[in-house]
Amino acid sequence: MSKRIQPRSVSRLAAVQALYQMEVSGAGVDAVVREFSEHRFDRAVEDTEGAQLAQADETFFADLVKGVVSKQAIIDPAIVRRLASGWKLERLDATARAVLRAGAYELMNRPDVPTEVVIDEYVEIAKSFFEGPEAGFINGALDAIARDARV
Repeated sequence: MSKRIQPRSVSRLAAVQALYQMEVSGAGVDAVVREFSEHRFDRAVEDTEGAQLAQADETFFADLVKGVVSKQAIIDPAIVRRLASGWKLERLDATARAVLRAGAYELMNRPDVPTEVVIDEYVEIAKSFFEGPEAGFINGALDAIARDARV
């Protein structure tokens, strides 16, 4: 029996999905937050193994998504500083960008959440989307951003 996924974990996963959706569709932040609230958070959610997930912490979800959007001009350069020389953020997969942006936002703006929790959560999210080296890349990038942001 797998353990129940916590509300903030569900919120982080949903925030990554929302950020991805906004990037590929061009939808605005308020519309996407409202869509998740009205149509995605109102039903029971199960993981890939059929385990019941907790309900999302909708306030935390909205803070993540709206925070990334409002602080993207600060977040994106913080990520780019930690990419390999010559790499541009646009070169990354859109899902990886969403994971990095949400993680960087939390590291830079949510001192109430321990660094290890932020990094572990987003590495696990990366593992749910990617089977290759991306999770390790996300881990390294977020660790470096944490060192920059939480001195």
